[in-house]
Amino acid sequence: MGFKCGIVGLPNVGKSTLFNALTASKQAQAENFPFCTIDPNIGIVAVPDERLDKITEISKSEKTINAAITFVDIAGLVKGASKGEGLGNRFLSHVREVDAIVHLVRCFDSEKVQNVNENVNPIRDLEIIETEILLADLESLQKRLDKKNKKLEKDEIIFLEECYKLINGGNKIQIIKEKFDKNLIKKSGLLSLKPKIIVCNVDEKSLPDGNKYSDLCKAQFLEQNVIVVCADIEDQIMNLQAEDRKDFMVESGIKSTGLNNLIKAGYDTLGLSTFFTSGPEETRAWTIEKNFSAPQAAGVIHTDFEKKFIRSETVSHNDFVKYKGFNECKTAGKLRLEGKDYIVKDGDVMFFRTGA
Repeated sequence: MGFKCGIVGLPNVGKSTLFNALTASKQAQAENFPFCTIDPNIGIVAVPDERLDKITEISKSEKTINAAITFVDIAGLVKGASKGEGLGNRFLSHVREVDAIVHLVRCFDSEKVQNVNENVNPIRDLEIIETEILLADLESLQKRLDKKNKKLEKDEIIFLEECYKLINGGNKIQIIKEKFDKNLIKKSGLLSLKPKIIVCNVDEKSLPDGNKYSDLCKAQFLEQNVIVVCADIEDQIMNLQAEDRKDFMVESGIKSTGLNNLIKAGYDTLGLSTFFTSGPEETRAWTIEKNFSAPQAAGVIHTDFEKKFIRSETVSHNDFVKYKGFNECKTAGKLRLEGKDYIVKDGDVMFFRTGA
């Protein structure tokens, strides 16, 4: 199923540079003026996973297929976007389509890069973005509730009314997640309820530990995933040959790339995990929600697999690697036959048995 992350922020904070680095491409314009990005750039990236490579090697698979993450580079937001200022309406429509929002904030001083505000202040910048998102949601909620759409279920109307009261009263809307079903929240399409990751774009000398600006973000947003990157350095890393990247990272004091950190944060924020299928033809990683049952996992491969699920032959990744394959695990008593109630664990290697 993968997931889609929208990179948002004020103009000239490094969104397109980070997008280019994450997707190892040059398809996003990265210029020093506001609204360089108008239509969103979209890049699909293979999720690096060392476990997948080991399983492929053991199975001698002809193909290896990684899980995928989609990044969307969205136009810079400005104050008044909820009322259509700048590229506000287009910006907000693109944000509605993503699973998680990556808030990129400027955490570096530079006379060479224009700043739409008078100074560097990541907390203020994040508040501008959050305010515009809340105002957009407030307007959306008002329209939906005014119409009293007959197609809305009673629980949906109650949910929308509660959201409206919270936003209008200046209260944190996140508490709504404790009261209502996650499917209802997802169906609402409210921007302020989308999972968020804060990415602090620092200068090269502030790697890997960050600086006073990124420290402010970490202190202010204790409950959020806060990541420190240098978009320029990330871009340089991804332009190197694979064998040269490790040496460059060691020299720069970088333990893990921004892509890896962002993917890990994305999986944690969205509550995702990975299972594998493997055979002579291909070894593949599949992304699912945590606590998916075996039939639900099978349904990610094909909807018919969920409907006609009989059982799954399951091996943990560690056992698969230790005993060198399905047959060897079976001989060692490590292969399990799991039924419809089995909750898939991260790293499971699975073979599904289905009916005709």
